[in-house]
Amino acid sequence: MTTKVERCWNVIGIEGDRTCSQLSTYAHCRNCPVYSAAGRYLLERPTPEKYRHEWTQLLAESSSEKNSHLPTYAVRTTETLTVVIFRLQREWLALPAQVLKETTPPSVIHTLPHRHNQVLRGLINIRGELLLCVSLSHLLNIESSDDTPLQGLSPVVHSGMVVIEKAGNAWVFPVDEIYGVHRFHSRELRDALRKMTQSTQTYTKGLFSWQPANHHISHTVSYLDDELLFTTLARKAQ
Repeated sequence: MTTKVERCWNVIGIEGDRTCSQLSTYAHCRNCPVYSAAGRYLLERPTPEKYRHEWTQLLAESSSEKNSHLPTYAVRTTETLTVVIFRLQREWLALPAQVLKETTPPSVIHTLPHRHNQVLRGLINIRGELLLCVSLSHLLNIESSDDTPLQGLSPVVHSGMVVIEKAGNAWVFPVDEIYGVHRFHSRELRDALRKMTQSTQTYTKGLFSWQPANHHISHTVSYLDDELLFTTLARKAQ
């Protein structure tokens, strides 16, 4: 028996004409029990036929055998990397998109008493939740570039805060510019350059070339090792 998911939020709710009588009580559809019930149904619904078999085969076969036996969507998953690109000083960096929780405008950082750690900046309030704020510039030893004006992707460069999370551990760090999500083929990754700082090179899995839309100049982006980054941040915050 198939249960139909109620999508009233698109009709009379916050994404519709907002005539739902429950909006005065819950303010937003995400606070409504109907919305919550729909989310539970989607998470608990049965897996599609052959889904488990196909993904069991994907994980079990060697890389040389994958491309000839697996469905097209599975092959694309193994070859394509999805990242979030941002800038610190003059350096363009990227992290796996799955660790990105959200981006926010710059916020006040509340320093922690008796802490003189350049990496750990303090606490920041994100939607009512206090999170630890860190400086990736200090961790990666990226030098300041105050002497020469920087050319951003647009005439008005918007700095912001990036919230990342992995295995329940969340961190916030300020960035000078945020581009957004970018996808590229894994074979485009190349080795890190020796002229990079030792810290940046340590945390870099590889480099790739990226040319933003409507721009004629390509940038070299450092693809950061998120596993090492989270492990180091947990140690530095102690």
